Amino acid sequence: MREVESRTGAGSAVVIGAGIAGLAAAHRLLARGARVTVLEASDRVGGKLLPGEIAGARVDLGAESMLARRPEAVALAREVGLTDRLQPPATATASIWTRGALRPMPKGHVMGVPGTAAALSGVLSDEGLARIERDADLPRTEVGDDVAVGEYVAERLGREVVDRLVEPLLGGVYAGDAYRISMRSAVPQLYQAAKTHDSLTQAVREIQAKAAAAQQTGPVFMGIEGGVGTLPLAVADAVRAAGGEIVTGAPVTELRREAGSGWRVTTADRVLHTDAVVLAVPAPVAAALLRAEAPAAATELAGVEYASMALITLAYRRAGIALPEGSGFLVPPVDGRTIKASTFASQKWGWIADENPDLVVLRTSVGRYGETEILGRDDADLVDVSRHDLHQATGLDATPVATRVTRWTDGLPQYPVGHHARVARIREHVAKLPGLAVCGAQYDGVGIPACIASAYAAVDQLDGDLGAVQELTANPVQSLHGGAGE
Repeated sequence: MREVESRTGAGSAVVIGAGIAGLAAAHRLLARGARVTVLEASDRVGGKLLPGEIAGARVDLGAESMLARRPEAVALAREVGLTDRLQPPATATASIWTRGALRPMPKGHVMGVPGTAAALSGVLSDEGLARIERDADLPRTEVGDDVAVGEYVAERLGREVVDRLVEPLLGGVYAGDAYRISMRSAVPQLYQAAKTHDSLTQAVREIQAKAAAAQQTGPVFMGIEGGVGTLPLAVADAVRAAGGEIVTGAPVTELRREAGSGWRVTTADRVLHTDAVVLAVPAPVAAALLRAEAPAAATELAGVEYASMALITLAYRRAGIALPEGSGFLVPPVDGRTIKASTFASQKWGWIADENPDLVVLRTSVGRYGETEILGRDDADLVDVSRHDLHQATGLDATPVATRVTRWTDGLPQYPVGHHARVARIREHVAKLPGLAVCGAQYDGVGIPACIASAYAAVDQLDGDLGAVQELTANPVQSLHGGAGE
């Protein structure tokens, strides 16, 4: 085993984890003059962002879009030379497959919570719409320090709103259960509004009025020609160009404080001595690495639960294929289908259609928190159930020319009630150790901008500035659903 001395006059840092959070942290550290080494356990960079191909077509095999109303992801893409490849979705319309038909995705809601009953006309039954109208007459419902989104919305507006709209939208982001997911962490703007309004629909209308007054322009979501999975590759190239080192296939086995100051980072074949460490790995890995130096933080991290899911990508010859208009559809679990969403990738992303005029590419997703049976099936079975549901929803009955199944085991951290308090406790324990910071999807939001924001906050913390960390802990980044199949 060789020891690597990585100290420099400007300070040195080791980033553990080369997902988008770790790479963003490395990019920011280099910009501030540090010498940086990134250690990644797997054989590639990018984490849940994964570019791939099917039948010769470039596609995403992980997340496929990023929220553009937050600045971090789009700005980072521009910084690493992707400005000319940024593209909004070609269509922003989506559907919901419920009550036996594909129905237009309603407008005028906040993560499925409507400002008026009329906003959900066509998706809910007459009884469900009537139940929403009762909200204005109900006594105030206290949200306290936190509350489950589904529990609160069902009490105010009825379960049908949750089961047919809130659940599939939240499920598309977290692969979770709306009746467990924290409103404070997952839908923070709704939580803040609910604290000051007696009526939930009135609170939603105020959120919508503020959004209208802000006059935000431009697309809500953004993609990248070639796939969002190319973003971490471009950031990695920029990190190397700036003098940073990225080592893949290098799982960290031990993280210990040095006797004087700084940290010792151990892998299978080297020991690095560094001034600072950014831990940008999933919660279980972070827990294992922090057990010796921050046992209280490790215990909290070990309690973070994850959901698994799989993406099934299918390619068809275009001749004779007629899909419904729009970017795809969501599926409420209450309807008993196997897939939870489908994205019509060739219709959603203009670059896929332009590059592959003879192909139609689409994908489905399966798997939610607590589901194990479906993800235990083999790839051929997942393709079969996807084709069955697609046929039922759209009439598509052709045979695909190629299929790919991508499994994301423990891919999505869960944000149950009290998540914000857990994150605050983790950061409180970590802050007691000079030269250590944490970032990633298990803290302040699961979307790409949230991961990048947490990375930048971690770098600020190493510089002694806790402002961004405190702001994120108090106000997580809301992750939205990009139409269908994210």
